[in-house]
Amino acid sequence: MSDHQRFLDRLRRHCLDKVGTTEEFPFDERTVVFKVGGKMFCLVDVMEFAGCGLKCDPDQVPELRASYEGITTGPYLHPKHWNSVHPQPMGDVPWDVFLSLVDHSYDLVWKGLTQKVKMALASS
Repeated sequence: MSDHQRFLDRLRRHCLDKVGTTEEFPFDERTVVFKVGGKMFCLVDVMEFAGCGLKCDPDQVPELRASYEGITTGPYLHPKHWNSVHPQPMGDVPWDVFLSLVDHSYDLVWKGLTQKVKMALASS
């Protein structure tokens, strides 16, 4: 298994372990999107994994981008609410920080879901 596939599998497992997460290819055959309650929290290029797009609290965006060269704006992502995050060794973001940012993205989306949707996802 290549490093690329190993990193992608680790990210996929991390995302799919979260309550109500689905994996879809809504844009094309190379961009996988992880959603909860029908809303995106993570997207990644499966052909050239170098990082992923993650939702972020707008108040944390400037600090994160100042702290890591591997956290930038991403193509097609709203720069106020989304970061492109590149973990080690593709970037300088440590894997534990990277995975905590995946969790943060999921939590932001989860928080925005209605109570009815949360209950339906939690019971399935």
